[in-house]
Amino acid sequence: MVGVLEVGVVPFNLDGWGPPDSTNTDSAGNTNTDNLPLNVPFAPFSRSDKLGRVADWTRNFNNTRPKNPSDSVFDFSNDESFPAFAEDDSSFHLVDGKPPPKPRFGPKWRFQQQRQLPQRHDEEVEARKREAEKERSRRDRLYHMNRSNANAQRREPSVLKSSVDIQPEWNMLDQIPFSTFSKLSFSVPEPEDLLLCGALEFYDRSYDRITPKNERRLERFKNRNFFKVTTTDDPVIRRLANEDKATVFATDVILSTLMCASRSVYSWDIVVQRVGNKLFFDKRDSSQLDLLSVHETSQEPLPDAKEDINSAYSLSIEAAYINQNFSQQVLIRDGNKVTFDEPNPFANEGEEVASVGYRYRRWKLDNDMYLVARCEVQSVVEVNKQRSFLTLNALNEFDPKYSGLDWRRKLETQRGAVLATELKNNANKLAKWTSQALLAGSDLMKLGYVSRVHPRDHFNHVILAVVGYKPREFAAQINLNTSNMWGIVKSIVDLCMKLNEGKYVLVKDPSKPQVRIYEVPPDAFENDFAEEPLPEEEQVQPPMEDVDGGEVNAATNDVEDKEVDAQV
Repeated sequence: MVGVLEVGVVPFNLDGWGPPDSTNTDSAGNTNTDNLPLNVPFAPFSRSDKLGRVADWTRNFNNTRPKNPSDSVFDFSNDESFPAFAEDDSSFHLVDGKPPPKPRFGPKWRFQQQRQLPQRHDEEVEARKREAEKERSRRDRLYHMNRSNANAQRREPSVLKSSVDIQPEWNMLDQIPFSTFSKLSFSVPEPEDLLLCGALEFYDRSYDRITPKNERRLERFKNRNFFKVTTTDDPVIRRLANEDKATVFATDVILSTLMCASRSVYSWDIVVQRVGNKLFFDKRDSSQLDLLSVHETSQEPLPDAKEDINSAYSLSIEAAYINQNFSQQVLIRDGNKVTFDEPNPFANEGEEVASVGYRYRRWKLDNDMYLVARCEVQSVVEVNKQRSFLTLNALNEFDPKYSGLDWRRKLETQRGAVLATELKNNANKLAKWTSQALLAGSDLMKLGYVSRVHPRDHFNHVILAVVGYKPREFAAQINLNTSNMWGIVKSIVDLCMKLNEGKYVLVKDPSKPQVRIYEVPPDAFENDFAEEPLPEEEQVQPPMEDVDGGEVNAATNDVEDKEVDAQV
């Protein structure tokens, strides 16, 4: 038997569409009369449905929201008894797009991050990448502004070359990394003076009052001779070696190079000669040890072209020239001198020499080993009838764009910042000067600040300031440990004393922080000659700009002002 599906009676409304106005019929066909609101047509009551609207193909679909509520077929906006569906689009929002209220105080940029909308994970990653890129760009911009011209392109660091040509027949015996030097320590007793030679002039204290506002022109001393004699060519050291006064012999320049080896960047070399039971540390005739490095430890590379006035080689010659003339200008040249036991051992009779005193001092390394070194002092000062030795050195400014500080503006107000910048850019040079002052037993070391008259004129200079420091206090300030210095020397001496008789060379690797020991033939470096700078007549002098912006040729200056002492 098949069941019959009964369908309820559906009333038929003759007056319109939908159920009758005043009746309500249930599913069983019963008609109920309720108090229903009048004139309310059928409409869905779910706000998510759109069945309350009839499609109007004449509307403009570029704007889904009607400008006028009457655009829809059914307009219920005026009927208070039924919700207005024409405005339903305005109630749908994924997030709150309204801007937050403005802060009552403080700059606007402090609240920018609070106004950002929530982001998806991938958008957050991209945002972090953009912020990191902005931070890198900011650091690069500050780097350029502090180091050099902001509009100049960053130069790649130049490839450093070895100070000596390594020959294929040389035998490398050992290589010592600088990391091992920092762990060394050795204490030596107070040295004794074996002999004092030369003569010293008194220091002119008026130079302590120099400021950039009353600068002084750097003079040239062409008639005074400077001597840079190596260890084995020193007649006094030869005499002391014959008298068996010590086992190891060197100069203060060579010892300071070893003591501050871990701070060096440029390559250098020292010749070691083992003769019998004695050890001699020498420098080659064409060695760069007598020149002064400039911006050696700086992060800003110098030009590679050797003929450039700001190249490392040109600046080293200029710095040595400045240092020599400065050490003679700050003296009282009235004829009064302090003479020692013997005259200058390198000068001929009647020859005018620079003010310098040689102190041959001896240190005890162990019970059977002594070290003798020739140390230099440049001046003397007398206070309360007590004489004190001075060492004189000069820092030179060649272009403020490289250091980021203009000495003429900062020396009076920010002298500490200027010194800190020099300690960063010339850490090795300042450490070597300090160690030389400690070796010579100087009571005071004077540092002069010398700058070019014009950044493009490397022939004329001015003294901007002179500052004095006690060597031990300055060594503590630059973190120079004397025990570590002597520990390096003692370890190298012990290593070289184990070698056989012959000639060796210590070479600082140009690209790695390490030193290598090579065994060389006995006649090595015999034909080397010092590389002299070109005469000034053959040097090309760059034009310099005057104050008004025009060009002034440096060759139009006085002939005497143009000449540079080529003896370094």
